[in-house]
Amino acid sequence: MTKPAPDSLALLSVAEMAGADEAAIASGIAGFALMERAGRAVADAVSRRGRPGERVLVLCGPGKNGGDGFVAARLLEARGFAITLALAGERGQLTGDAGEAAAGWQGPVLAVAEIRPEDHAIIVDALFGAGLNRPLGGAVAALVERVNASDLPVISVDVPSGVSGDSGMTAGPAIRADETVTFFRLKPGHLLYPGRALCGVVTLADIGITAEMVFGPGKPPPMTFSNEPALWQGQLPRHEAGTHKYRRGAVAVAAGGLAGVGAPRLGARAALRIGAGLATIICRPEALATHAGRGPDALMQIAAADGAAFEAALATRKLSALLAGPALGLDAMAAEVVTAALCAKLPLVLDADALTVLAARSELLEELAGRRSVPTVLTPHEGEFLRLFGDRAPYASGASRLVRARTAATATASVVVLKGPDTVIAAPDGRAAINATGSAALATAGSGDVLGGIVTGLLAQGMPAFEAACAAVWLHGKAGEALGFGLIADDLPEALPGALRLVAG
Repeated sequence: MTKPAPDSLALLSVAEMAGADEAAIASGIAGFALMERAGRAVADAVSRRGRPGERVLVLCGPGKNGGDGFVAARLLEARGFAITLALAGERGQLTGDAGEAAAGWQGPVLAVAEIRPEDHAIIVDALFGAGLNRPLGGAVAALVERVNASDLPVISVDVPSGVSGDSGMTAGPAIRADETVTFFRLKPGHLLYPGRALCGVVTLADIGITAEMVFGPGKPPPMTFSNEPALWQGQLPRHEAGTHKYRRGAVAVAAGGLAGVGAPRLGARAALRIGAGLATIICRPEALATHAGRGPDALMQIAAADGAAFEAALATRKLSALLAGPALGLDAMAAEVVTAALCAKLPLVLDADALTVLAARSELLEELAGRRSVPTVLTPHEGEFLRLFGDRAPYASGASRLVRARTAATATASVVVLKGPDTVIAAPDGRAAINATGSAALATAGSGDVLGGIVTGLLAQGMPAFEAACAAVWLHGKAGEALGFGLIADDLPEALPGALRLVAG
């Protein structure tokens, strides 16, 4: 049984974070005490960047985020900073903890239209928090544009104003922060683009909410995580001294013809580099000699002239997992191979051409919905995802990537890896992880083929599908980071041993 994921990696939705606040209050912590601690964390962030005497602009909104800003302003003034405070709204309309925080500020409160951001050294953005569900408009939108144009250091409270904490998306102008101070746990919007790019450095502050309050006995476990080694490290394959190649897992890669011999070999090589004991290319007869003439020498190859021959090849080899898709082709033979792959009792990774075949044949896509008794992993990029599921709610390209991936995982009873700079890995049981490793250097031909091979190699060694996909994405990203710009996909498998050493225990 898979161990529960560490709650330290949990990402909380806006609603879940509100529940965390309520749990802390129910435990005996006053709501204003939480606000006071949050405001102190923001003041500390300003103090790390500035010096007493400097002018700090604190922009407050009409809710709890604004309350945090009022607290930060009071504390910073006591530390010797010169504070200008502006409020989007009327001071008399602030209620609850935010009203109490505003009452503690003895200085003037200006309207946002009066503010000149460029007259200050540091700006605190406490306008709107993670739960904002509308575009910024009017004087606030104009102020945000002026703040961004000032090129001054900005510290945002919770999330940059204009960014959704749940999706990372923006519906209009949004603050571009140098640092974002958030509390207890990160939110998906801190890791999903464009939010990730707008947050700057994210500082997680302790305001007295404990894991026991939120995740203790009787509380629902977290379901969304930052993709870090602690999420899957305990499930990495471990091989004892007496193992042999079949115990380490045998991978098959379904290949096409002569037009694309490189892509399936990238996947097979990655599977070997991640620890699989054996990898076999199953290709069309005309490509067999070409495959046999290329390395690595440990890679096996076998020909299959049609779907029946491919199915027979799967049955006659001691296989542990199958990768289908890279340069497979889009013709009738490819459809036969995908059909046979879906029928095989093997953990299966579907990528590239296999996803396009599925998109064109709804009856094959339906085969995934609970009809396979072994794990399936789909690894689409954005274009493949839209071909598979259509540009309609809840899959539409303008919707949250987290929601889209989760919905697809449930619909297909598969682990879905929605690739991108903020890759989302979602399982049919509702778990999801957002990845932060990698760089733009990975946007190169064949990179996805390598990722598919890593997932397949880990599945072949017995790793659970969700954890295998999460580990593969993280390791693939780390390999790309280590190589940097100038890498080609052929380099990535060779960088995997170094990435594995980062997490070997």
